[in-house]
Amino acid sequence: MKHIRSAAVVLAAAVALTACGSSTDSSNEAATAGGKTKIRLWLVGTDTPQAARDYAKATFEKENPKAELVIEQQVWDGLVDKLTTSLSGSDSPDVVEVGNTQAVAFTSAGAFKDISDKKAELGGDDLLSGFVDAGSYDGKLFAAPYYAGSRLVFYRKDLVKTVPTTLNDYVAEGAKLKKESKKNPFSGIYFPGQDWRNALPYIWSAGGDLAVEKDGKWQGSLSTPQSVAGLKQVQQVMQNASGAAKDGNETDPQVPFCANQIGMLSAPGWVKGSILDPKAGCPKMESKLGVFALPGASAGQTAPVFLGGSNIAIAAKSKHQDLAYGLMKVLLSDGYQTEMAKAGLIPAKKSLFSALGTDDVAKAIGQAASNTKSTPAAPGWANVESDKILEDLFVQIAKGGDVQSLATAADAKITAALNR
Repeated sequence: MKHIRSAAVVLAAAVALTACGSSTDSSNEAATAGGKTKIRLWLVGTDTPQAARDYAKATFEKENPKAELVIEQQVWDGLVDKLTTSLSGSDSPDVVEVGNTQAVAFTSAGAFKDISDKKAELGGDDLLSGFVDAGSYDGKLFAAPYYAGSRLVFYRKDLVKTVPTTLNDYVAEGAKLKKESKKNPFSGIYFPGQDWRNALPYIWSAGGDLAVEKDGKWQGSLSTPQSVAGLKQVQQVMQNASGAAKDGNETDPQVPFCANQIGMLSAPGWVKGSILDPKAGCPKMESKLGVFALPGASAGQTAPVFLGGSNIAIAAKSKHQDLAYGLMKVLLSDGYQTEMAKAGLIPAKKSLFSALGTDDVAKAIGQAASNTKSTPAAPGWANVESDKILEDLFVQIAKGGDVQSLATAADAKITAALNR
């Protein structure tokens, strides 16, 4: 597997070779599709709703009648390596979506166009500040916010009679639901082994963290007493409350939910749309679907949850940077971001939060979003994700491995990945 820090050198060198004569719409022969300039947008996963995709295509092509927007679907698994290769090659996409925790690997390498002078036009102080930070490097903005999502707990109202008020109560309720169920598999709390993002609230609630910076160097911190306490609670959930595959991932959780195999499911707010989707979900279950913010260590608190989401950037080697910027403006327009909000995604602009609605999901998003954290702000963090260190760790925890020894081994890998 490629290493992101060394890949950054490759990207930086490739960008430098073309810096003096950057390709633009006017100076290069356009890639065409039916006589029109083809602008390639990489979207990752299925989070962006079809309504937003349709809006982007219709609006962009109306504003640019000599261009055609082509949306190329990508997957999260292996994205960092694929971006590393594509952004440094001669056939780079024009605009790309990248995870907020992955952005720094590419901004620091010069793989994205500097859009600092466009920030005000794109939204200025209205843009999600945490995602502006994620897309910035050395005081310059390279990747604008695209959307965010805090995790909520979706649950079966007919199975969960009383909403838990503390994290311990939540864990106990999950174990009780699994024990009482006569289905196999069944999860009181759905927790596939690779789903490390759902483990973060337990670690953070116990006062631990994934990594810390000390004397200018990043190091793993999963083996501290606080982190280990959180990891042991994760293992308790995985073994006593979850019936999910010990080596499974969190993809398409609506499938087991709609198969009546889940009592409670921690997932981003937009998963409601997947559960109620007429084709892929189970809209008839809407009357039984409830939602609440994951409770914290004490009653009246919410647990700190991972604030995930994406940034959007113009490739430094795009041959059509003017058109690419025109597309970025569409993606950050009020109309497009409103479509994102309707699907349960936290929009890139704070002024559009009201578009999330007033239902239970919108209220829970507001509660959860008030206590969020992200992965360590280390330039080498993408190495950790690319190496799947956390996925491997939690699979072993799910299988009953010794938490302290597993955490110590993971720290060594994390430290090496962060500093190479």
